Amino acid sequence: MSTAATSPLVEALDAQAGDRLSGVRADAHRAARGHGLPTSRQERWKYTSLRALGARRLVGPGEAPAIDPGVVAEIPAPRLVIANGRLVPALTDLAGLPAGVRVAARSTGGAIADEVQRDAARDLGRADEALLQWALALADEGVVIDVPGGVAVEPVVHVVLLGVEDGAERAIHLRHRVDLGRDARLALAVHQRGIGAHRHLANSLVEVTLADGAQLVEARLQHEADGATLVQRTDATLGTGASYRRLDLELGAGLSRHELHVALAGEGAALDAHGVLLADGRRHLDTRLGIEHRARDTRCGLVWRGLGAQRGRVVFHGGILIAEGADGSDAQLANKNLLLDDGAEIDTQPVLVIHADDVKAAHGATVGRLDPQALFYLRARGLPADEATAMLTAAFLREPLAILAHPALEVLATAALEARLPGAGVA
Repeated sequence: MSTAATSPLVEALDAQAGDRLSGVRADAHRAARGHGLPTSRQERWKYTSLRALGARRLVGPGEAPAIDPGVVAEIPAPRLVIANGRLVPALTDLAGLPAGVRVAARSTGGAIADEVQRDAARDLGRADEALLQWALALADEGVVIDVPGGVAVEPVVHVVLLGVEDGAERAIHLRHRVDLGRDARLALAVHQRGIGAHRHLANSLVEVTLADGAQLVEARLQHEADGATLVQRTDATLGTGASYRRLDLELGAGLSRHELHVALAGEGAALDAHGVLLADGRRHLDTRLGIEHRARDTRCGLVWRGLGAQRGRVVFHGGILIAEGADGSDAQLANKNLLLDDGAEIDTQPVLVIHADDVKAAHGATVGRLDPQALFYLRARGLPADEATAMLTAAFLREPLAILAHPALEVLATAALEARLPGAGVA
């Protein structure tokens, strides 16, 4: 192991692995241990430092913590609950699923046969993907969802991922998979919540596969504890005519980084991925998009809103690649950001690369303050300054929610956002 790769966290993760790993998982472990944690010298991590995280000696998951059932009482079935990296059977209720649909934890037989083959094809030589490699090596738990072809799942499926204060600081590695067969349909809500002032690291890999004509709509509601660190990598592949609509609300955690990679592999595949990054306090929120148009007549629409308040920081990279032969593609990216305080920071980088003809593409990013004329208009009608600011801020952030076009998910997302935007100002 090189000097650069040595850190208390890497040593702790190495101890978690021990000598229990074999095959591809052992290969991923060796790669991650050799690379160490990503650093700001690497382009993909230029604006996000893991130095403080690397100095910590975290322990692995323990037993599932005791949780008050009231914590998830408002989340209906079908619902699967994982806390501190462990399935919580007492809070999991999978009633209402159609025949043939599987929603399960990996620990109860959720792994799939071709996983090893797909993992073996990954490039383990990338030092900037060391955390992904740790997830490949160490993840023993996660959620597996399989929807057979032609099946429409009517109720929203809820996945609840809890970080719970339990007297330790833990490194939790999860691996989730969502597979939809031909013309299948699913609505999914992912709740990432913190209970107590914990400081866990949650490192996750999510793999989504949509067969031809499949439709997935997903809302990810991230409201973790202020001391938590979240790192998530989502890899999605869309077949011919498949549709993926998702909304990411980044409302919590001390540091949250999400890499969303989507391959529009089939002709006519469509992606709508919108999000809100609400960085207040000293919160650091980093989202990195990598969208590839690989087939003809594919489409992506990306609408993202960022808010920097107090000493918060928003980092956004919106990358779109239209490959050779992907004629007729339509790619649209709009990233608008709002600075409320001088101590906040926003870094945004839209990137558009086109190797095809006859395409429609546009991308743009802005960073600015609230419109003083709009503020004056509201103040002139008797609203105090903090209420006027809150009203304009809320209107600015709500726009991405419309993408869901699913009443139940829209209600969930709106409630989650409004809970972070009380009438007196940004929380």
